[in-house]
Amino acid sequence: MTTQPYLHDDSGAVRFWVDVDGQSVGASIRKETLHYRFAPGRNDDQPLATYLANADEIAEAVRRRVAAGSIEPVMLREHDLPPPAR
Repeated sequence: MTTQPYLHDDSGAVRFWVDVDGQSVGASIRKETLHYRFAPGRNDDQPLATYLANADEIAEAVRRRVAAGSIEPVMLREHDLPPPAR
């Protein structure tokens, strides 16, 4: 198993792992969610690069979901991420 984030082409999602209280929790976020939340005005964004540029914020969203009772694998959706600052 890899511990590096990667784009899973078949699902169209970036898969990654987040440390939650010493446990490695698997999670994913679809490329459409990344685009919608982090690069809505672009048409050339790359899902893995977009994930890497925002990994800290995405990891916090995973931790919130786990704290709320989600189990692995955590699939992040648009409503899991706060809206962008305006």
